[in-house]
Amino acid sequence: MTTAGHHPVPAARRPGGRWRRWRRGRPFTAGVLIALGGTEMLVTLRAPLGVLLHVGPQGLAAYLVPAVLVLCGVLLVATPQQRVFYAVLSLLLGLVSWLTSNLGGFLVGMLLALVGGALAFAWTPDKRRQPAGATGAPGAPAPQTGAPAPQTGDPDDDAGDDELLPGLGTTHPTPADRG
Repeated sequence: MTTAGHHPVPAARRPGGRWRRWRRGRPFTAGVLIALGGTEMLVTLRAPLGVLLHVGPQGLAAYLVPAVLVLCGVLLVATPQQRVFYAVLSLLLGLVSWLTSNLGGFLVGMLLALVGGALAFAWTPDKRRQPAGATGAPGAPAPQTGAPAPQTGDPDDDAGDDELLPGLGTTHPTPADRG
């Protein structure tokens, strides 16, 4: 609600606006879950229970696996471009932690790492968001992008497609490119 002479505060200046945009631009929840899973495993290793605590190379793995999981969680939030690598590594280390880190931190840490790895693997950046300066009313029609109208007929007919295919330098792939 605005009064005469007052304007609403833009989203960039609202408290938490920049934080929300930064957080949504990366797999934040996945990174936090992976880091929490690794931290929980490290904490259970220091517990006085000693279920599967081994001495020697296996003892090193008991500390190394959760430490790398914490690092994967932090790097996933810091560099979302590498999310697939960190997600796959987190999933593998989460499974390995069952054998090395007190049954995966008594199952809790392993489940946190596996759920976080799956979320990171499934996360994609939102490419549909409008730029910060764009305004649009909820009932306003969508702006025209200059894209051709959809064609009816054979869906395999690509004669009207002029958009480049991912990974190809031409608009029309060869039969070998199609698979």
